[in-house]
Amino acid sequence: MKPLSVCLLAAAGLVSTGLAHADEALAKSKNCLACHAVDKKLVGPAYKDVAKKYTAKDEAMLAEKVIKGGKGNWGQVPMPPNPSVTPEEANKLVKWILSLK
Repeated sequence: MKPLSVCLLAAAGLVSTGLAHADEALAKSKNCLACHAVDKKLVGPAYKDVAKKYTAKDEAMLAEKVIKGGKGNWGQVPMPPNPSVTPEEANKLVKWILSLK
């Protein structure tokens, strides 16, 4: 592989890793990680399990659930609404979660 190609691939990896950490930081700042973890069930489902169940077609519905809450999809414990999350933040969080497949 040519040196320039290697540098471009490395840079792309660093950028995507940085974005993933930024979105995890957003989840932490919005208190999402109090009930969810990336790879294990806590009060709510693991984000990797959510990513397996849903696709990009479900992004709008999931973003709405992030803001308004939901119940019945993952058991008896409802997800409370999180009105401190803006629609833009909810979309960003959902895209990050779905990228964890």
